[in-house]
Amino acid sequence: MGTMIQRYKLKEEDFRGERFIDHPDDLQGNNDLLSLTRPDIIQAIHEEYLEAGADLVETNTFSGTSVAQADYGLESVVYELNKRSAEIAKTATEKFTKQNPDKPRFVIGSMGPTNKTASISPEVTDPAFRATTFDELAAAYKEQARGLMDGGSDVLLVETIFDTLNAKAALYAIQELYDETGKQIPIMVSGTITDASGRTLSGQTVEAFLISVSHAPILSVGFNCALGAEQLFPYLKELSNRSPFYISAYPNAGLPNEFGEYDQGPDEMTRQVKKYLDEGIVNILGGCCGTTPNHIKKMADLAARYEPRKIPAGLN
Repeated sequence: MGTMIQRYKLKEEDFRGERFIDHPDDLQGNNDLLSLTRPDIIQAIHEEYLEAGADLVETNTFSGTSVAQADYGLESVVYELNKRSAEIAKTATEKFTKQNPDKPRFVIGSMGPTNKTASISPEVTDPAFRATTFDELAAAYKEQARGLMDGGSDVLLVETIFDTLNAKAALYAIQELYDETGKQIPIMVSGTITDASGRTLSGQTVEAFLISVSHAPILSVGFNCALGAEQLFPYLKELSNRSPFYISAYPNAGLPNEFGEYDQGPDEMTRQVKKYLDEGIVNILGGCCGTTPNHIKKMADLAARYEPRKIPAGLN
């Protein structure tokens, strides 16, 4: 989503629209807000990926919590932002499902990691300090999940997890919401391995991460972001070998260059993810930073020729 939004070269006024024209804080870069001020752009992006063959599209809500929106002074619109984002994605998926009922499309409610961590101190001189608490995160995630569900999301995705304690707050909040409403939709979980150490930013190994989220009734577990497909492979394979859940993977289009841009083209990325398919370690395949509709089309065409991963005997 971020890659595609950058192509529009939007200005401050695009983010403000008429509604936020007098808002005191700068809003440029708050991509989630575009669901309220430029919904036409967000729907067009969804439709580009659906046209490319995507079965699943994520809502434009990666930073859609009160914790993250506090940077822009927009905590008050969080529920609306999530609900509207889900509705936009739902309009797009329903359009394509109607065109081809044999290929149903689904809305994934994106729940990003927030810009605060419950496990690590942001103060070098005070290692015991925390910028947020479990309860604060849970409350924020619950509000987000409520908006995503009310807007028509088919699945909730707790994604790009760099701190599993944040993710556990999200899973706790989702379960609490399910208990309150009596309604449940599937839950996906996706962590991020930050570097060649093979660990999350908060220090967990692949196995530790899996164990930490296995208490929840999740549909799938996987990894996304931070690494390209080639670098992610060994950690994804270990996860696949150990997991009783379905496996998802949506790596970046390689590693960023010195300008923070992604140079890996669709053909090269597809060659790298082919190894995932050859070894049968994934059920859900996609792309994160830098992946365009052309990347997704190439991967979708390739994946159509393969059978999805089978959960290893003894784990299911």
